Order: sequence, then C-alpha cells, then structure tokens
Amino acid sequence: MAENTYLIRGAAILGGDAEDLLIRDGVIEARGKDLAAEGATVIDAAGLVALPGMVDVHTHLREPGREDAETVETGTRAAALGGFTAVHAMANSNPVADTAGVVEQVHSLGRASGWVDVRPVGAVTVGLAGERLAELGAMADSRAQVRMFSDDGICVHDPVLMRRALEYVKAFDGVVAQHAQEPRLTAGAQMNEGTVSAVLGLTGWPAVAEESIIARDVLLAQHVGSRLHVCHVSTAGSVEIVRWAKARGINVTAEVTPHHLLLTDELVRSYDPVYKVNPPLRTDADVQALREGLADGTIDVVGTDHAPHPSEHKECEWAQAAMGMTGLETALSVVQETMIETGLMTWADFARVTSFTPAVIGRVADQGRPLEVGEPANVILVDPAARWTVDPHKMATMGRNSPFKGKELPGSVVATFFKGHPTVLDGKLNTPYRYPAVSSING
Repeated sequence: MAENTYLIRGAAILGGDAEDLLIRDGVIEARGKDLAAEGATVIDAAGLVALPGMVDVHTHLREPGREDAETVETGTRAAALGGFTAVHAMANSNPVADTAGVVEQVHSLGRASGWVDVRPVGAVTVGLAGERLAELGAMADSRAQVRMFSDDGICVHDPVLMRRALEYVKAFDGVVAQHAQEPRLTAGAQMNEGTVSAVLGLTGWPAVAEESIIARDVLLAQHVGSRLHVCHVSTAGSVEIVRWAKARGINVTAEVTPHHLLLTDELVRSYDPVYKVNPPLRTDADVQALREGLADGTIDVVGTDHAPHPSEHKECEWAQAAMGMTGLETALSVVQETMIETGLMTWADFARVTSFTPAVIGRVADQGRPLEVGEPANVILVDPAARWTVDPHKMATMGRNSPFKGKELPGSVVATFFKGHPTVLDGKLNTPYRYPAVSSING
C-alpha cells in the first residue's frame, strides 16, 4: 500500500458535481472522474461533500496556564473532529501571549500535537491591560509569525492606543481584531439589554456598547489605512455599521459566531449559565440580521469563539458564572442548520466563510486553498444528511459548556485530512500529523 496516498471517490466538491480526489504526500495530485492509483487507500465518499479544511479565526485553547479548562492537545483534537485544519489561538492565556516567547510556546505546542495548524494570536497590549502596546513586532518576527493581534475578552477602549496598534501592524500586514465592548456602558452587565433583562431584573448589556466601538474603529482604520477585524458581531446595528464601512472602501472584516446565528436571549429565562456569553445572546431580530449579513458578505467569516470553562465555573449561580461557550465540534452543524438548510447559503458559500476568507484574514498561506491539483491537501468530508444529538461528555474538548446540549443537529464530519494526513476517519480521531524533523545547522 502506498503510504500517504489516498483516493477519495465520488465526493460532491463544494456541494457540486461528484468527483474523485487523489491525495499524495500532502498535496492534491489529481481531481476528476474515475481516477486510479495503485496501492492508494480508497475512501468511498458517495453522498459526502468535500470541502477545504475549516479555519477558525477565534479559538481559546487556554494553554499556557489554564489547563484546567483546555489544553492545546484537547482543543486541537476537538478542532479536527469539527472539520478544522487551522485555528487561531487567542491571547488570553496565563501568561498572556504578549511576547515572542509565549506565542512561540503556543506554536510549538500546536506542532507537537499535530491535529491542526495552530496560529497564535498576539495580545495588542501588555497583559491585556490596555495601557501600552505589547511586543507586536517581535511576535510578528518570531517563529510563530503572528499576523493577528487581539485583546479578546477585553476591548482596546483607548482610541489613541487603538490608533497606534493599527499603525504598527501595517508594517508587516497584520490585523487588529477588536473585541467591541465599551466598558463603561457594560459595567456589571449580565445579558442583553432589552425586554427579557427587564423582566428578569438582570443588568442589561446594550447593543450600543458594541456598535459605538465598531463605529469608532472603522473610522480609525480608514484614517490610518490599516486592517481592522471585528470579533463576534452580535447586533443588527453592528451589521449596518460594517456594511456602511465596506461601502466606503474601509478595510474592515467581521466575524459571527455559530451561537449568535441560532440562539436568543429568551434562553436566559432559564437562568442556566451555559447561555451566559460575551457578547450576550441577543434578540431574534438580531439573529436574522446576522444571518442576512453573513449571507450577503457584510460579515466575512464564522468564528467559533470556542471558550471552554471548568464545570465549576458554569455550574453555579448566573451572576458568578463565567462567560463563554464551546463551539469547535458543533460549528459546522449549526451553520448548516442556520444558513444552508434555510437556503441562505450553499456549500460553496460555506467554504468561503469558514475556510477561504478566514485564511486570508489570518494570512495563513497554505490553508483555505481551492480543492485543485497542486494545492495542499487540507480537506474535509461531510455527511450533510447525518443527524446527531449533542452530548458534551462525548466531546474531545475538556469544556462541557455547550449551549447545544441535547439538541439534534444536522451534518457530521466524516473525515479530516490535515496536510494530506487523515486526522479523522469515520467520524473518529485517527492519528495526528507528524511534522518532519528539522535538521540542525551543523547537521
């Protein structure tokens, strides 16, 4: 049997015509009908959709320092099962990823795990404190080659500091990913400000707290001529501001999470902290606006904002509970339900918002590539007809805080090929990719 050679038979490429894909030594060697390759491992993909591996611009892997919530190993296992071949690991670890040393550690942990490509996100400010810029240039020049910077979880609320960050990253084609939350408008906030918060007596989180920061930052990006990315857009007003900015040629991109495409603040009536998240679940009108914004390209990508927490941080009173939800292993299914099965998008559109565009935003050259001859073989096979019920205790992530627990979702990842190696087969973890040994200068 030829090692590292796989023949995928009869997959619907991006949901279109059924074709074969021949993968050899990490590259798509051939694509077409009735392909043959002596000794190749044959995978029957009839009825399956072939897509480029998904790229997540927004993942919390927690390591270093918060291994009680997640590790790079467990988080990337979850990512592979979810159909991802690359994830961007947010900076709010402990220590914070605000130096070349920490981002290189995260990068090395990702390579050692071998399940997906781990791209560290560098902090914008030292310690996420919002007082002075972190070592942006050093992180960009490190072995991790950081191109995305974010204080996610905390807004860079100082406009002067935000301007300086946007100016700085221009030098190496970087992007600042902003967590849009005006802190003075959200002090003590527990959920979306609206009818439900008034009934429950919980301090509200107004939409304007998000929208005002986005409005300010798109103008700063225009002034500086730099790239801005808006994390987890959650309101109808935010969609309109991004649409306005793009119409004027401002270099802004935006993401939406799967949970904001499906869930609303009505769920908070249960007082179940699994529904506590930042930004909060919004209204049905916001959900519909987010879906429309993703469909028409105003929102560029889906980012999971995978945020695992130890059980004790979620199984407590609402006010004391941590904010965040897991998302890597449910993202594909939720997007299929909200966007594809509603007719708003096709599988080709899905590839655009989960793979092609995220790779461009993160400047990940060998990810998010077309399924064409000569391209890196980062490929997933999806069964769109499958149905499964979410059980957090059966997931690879350490986090049990899935808001979709007990819900039946469509679609499942049957196989994930990372650099031509099957990390997932038959819907189960196979083996990780092993990077070639690096020879020393002295041999």
